[in-house]
Amino acid sequence: MKHIIIGTAGHIDHGKTTLIRALTGRDTDRLKEEKKRGISIDLGFTHFDLPSGKRAGIIDVPGHEKFIRNMLAGVGGMDIVMLVIAADEGVMPQTKEHLDILSLLKIKKGIIVITKAGLVDEDWLELIKEDVREKVQGTFLKEAEVLAVDSVAGIGVKELIAKIDDLAEETDSRDIQSPVRMPIDRVFTITGFGTVVTGTLIEGKISLEETLEILPENVKVRVRSIQVHGKSVETAYAGQRVAINLANVKKEDIERGQILVQADSVETTMMLDGKLQLLKDYPRKLQNRDRVRLYHGSTEILARVALLDKEELQPGETGFIQLRLEEATAVKKGDHIVVRLYSPMETIGGFVVVDANPKKHKRFDDKVIQELKMKEKGTPEEILEKHIESVSNEFPDLSVLAKMTGQQTTEIEALLKPLLEKDRVILLEGNYLLHRRYYEGLKDKIKEMLSEYHTSNPLRKGMLKEELKSKIFAKKKGKVIDAFIEKIKEDQFVKTFDKFIANYDFEIKFNDTQSKIKKQIEDAYLKEPYSTPKIEDAIKASTFKKQEVEQVVEALMGKELVRVSPDVLIHQKAIEDAQGKLTEYIQKNGSITLAEFRDILNTSRKYAMAILEYFDNNRITKRDEDKRTLY
Repeated sequence: MKHIIIGTAGHIDHGKTTLIRALTGRDTDRLKEEKKRGISIDLGFTHFDLPSGKRAGIIDVPGHEKFIRNMLAGVGGMDIVMLVIAADEGVMPQTKEHLDILSLLKIKKGIIVITKAGLVDEDWLELIKEDVREKVQGTFLKEAEVLAVDSVAGIGVKELIAKIDDLAEETDSRDIQSPVRMPIDRVFTITGFGTVVTGTLIEGKISLEETLEILPENVKVRVRSIQVHGKSVETAYAGQRVAINLANVKKEDIERGQILVQADSVETTMMLDGKLQLLKDYPRKLQNRDRVRLYHGSTEILARVALLDKEELQPGETGFIQLRLEEATAVKKGDHIVVRLYSPMETIGGFVVVDANPKKHKRFDDKVIQELKMKEKGTPEEILEKHIESVSNEFPDLSVLAKMTGQQTTEIEALLKPLLEKDRVILLEGNYLLHRRYYEGLKDKIKEMLSEYHTSNPLRKGMLKEELKSKIFAKKKGKVIDAFIEKIKEDQFVKTFDKFIANYDFEIKFNDTQSKIKKQIEDAYLKEPYSTPKIEDAIKASTFKKQEVEQVVEALMGKELVRVSPDVLIHQKAIEDAQGKLTEYIQKNGSITLAEFRDILNTSRKYAMAILEYFDNNRITKRDEDKRTLY
């Protein structure tokens, strides 16, 4: 079922609250001060049933300029607006500002309601209607119907209800599949129940016992109960006014302006990239570093403007800007934000979010401007690719991208498929994602570092993996680094063995002197293959320099020379020969003892034991009491 929120807008004392009472039979002024002064100070909420059977929520906003912040806290959730203008006064200053705000927020549907029609004659009423039609030209209300009502006498109310019902049919349904977002506009407690928050659910759906999160404080809460229009429900849907009883949080820890969202679905930010359009009749220009007030959902935030593509912004102009916030918030691409000057507090324009989690930019950077243009008008696939590229150095996974974009992980997965097929994005084990350009750049950096290492250490098998990790990956998680190294190994870009890593085409090459050292060592270990000397004994009579010998030994270790125990080295050829003899004996006799193996190799118990345990560890043999069988 489609859920509709209707709202009022207009100058103070033009009859908004009285009109709602005529429509619903209820008074939305709830504060003592409101009833005493006869004006709306804060938001008022109620509902009524349309002839089609739809139940519509209604938001009544204050009209006084002093309470514009309260007005802005309610207007963002409206589907249909009634711009209320009193017949005896016509268009007034707050009528104009409210209309500007509605236009900036891209409200699409509306009706112009001339109230207090009974106070003027027909000729004056027609003049007022003509004036209003002229004033709304160029706005979303340029073709809106103008209806005159007398809320006290009930004249025109039925016609207004019928028109609202018609517009409700034309209104697009809100997205119930997106992650939950509900700006909080009221907080209170009910004895025996605890903390209750209210707001207009602008996206998603909320169910009982669901875990949600309050931003920007990142407080996890549980949904204890839900009410819509005063009735308890199990699920609330986007487009409804909702009251939610929350567990795990105190009233004192929540305030208007915070946002209730699906847990871990949105990233908070201190900067926003987007496009700002100044009002045509704004009387001054906007300059870089100007301080402004931002109104989004039910929150007000102070920020500084960084003009990215212009020296200054003139009335009516549009430009890319970065808003540098004074406190964190959470928004999504495409959100509309009303911008007012810090002082005097005048509405100056509207901001559309292009990137909700940007990095700090320099002004007049053509690359930044081109990226913003792409993010503004690009396809969802192109925008996701740009996001992946911008955070590839963080090795994001699906959950990170979902929070960045405010989408469900299923949506991200669908957009990823063509990017992976086109090889624009690399998927590592563990679902870490990298843009192809970043991946190739990191590979080149590793190749250069390893090449320098190989040049300086030609006889070493490679750089220690841990050394490479510390130089290239800084503080990245170990499993992320391992996944990357495994990928470039699969691509035959590097090779690894034990704790070393080397360029794929790297091979150890010995010069004449090193070749002589190598031969002397190998001869010594092959002379008595199963009663080998220590390294220092093998080269005792050598005239070679110690450093040269050490480098050759290091190059031989793990290849020509195998350490079968902490104090026993065996030549690889001897290992292979011993394995052949062992296998042949066991295949013929079924098993072998330590003593039998010792005799076969004509060696001591020490060496036979070391080699057998090496075979055990490498799953060539397995021990069964005092015998060995093939694994």
